[in-house]
Amino acid sequence: MTAENNTEKPSGARHMTRRAFGLGAGALIVGGAVFASRWYNISAQAGVEGTLSTPDAHSAAVSGDIVLIDIRRPDEWETTGVGEGAIPIDMRRDDFTDALLVETAGRTDTPVALICARGVRSRRMSRQLSEAGFTTIIDVPEGMLGSGAGPGWLKRGLPTVTWAAE
Repeated sequence: MTAENNTEKPSGARHMTRRAFGLGAGALIVGGAVFASRWYNISAQAGVEGTLSTPDAHSAAVSGDIVLIDIRRPDEWETTGVGEGAIPIDMRRDDFTDALLVETAGRTDTPVALICARGVRSRRMSRQLSEAGFTTIIDVPEGMLGSGAGPGWLKRGLPTVTWAAE
């Protein structure tokens, strides 16, 4: 062997590096697509059983047919306001269920609709409240900012009220 041959990389190692890079890039793209589809709630649908579109949720909340709960964070309420007719209760509160029971006068059969930014958190919280014994939980999958279910409360031009910390 000459010194020149000792410094060359075998062609298989070079291809393995390219292959590993390609696999890593592919995994990153797929992972990014999965993340984006969940973040924007791409597969959501409004108007199917157990859901409401934002205009329907607004109308039902204002008429008193449902209790509409905005489960986002206070910084989100401050940025966008709270949808007219909605009651802001941060879903991260330890006493979230108790606060919700106050709004429903202690009744677990009162129709409660949940709205968040894009419908991801409201879908998750809907399942949790159903498991906690609430019988009529409705998801608003468009959310305030829009999702696969529709443009959302703000882009539809539905009214909001300014939120201020108590």
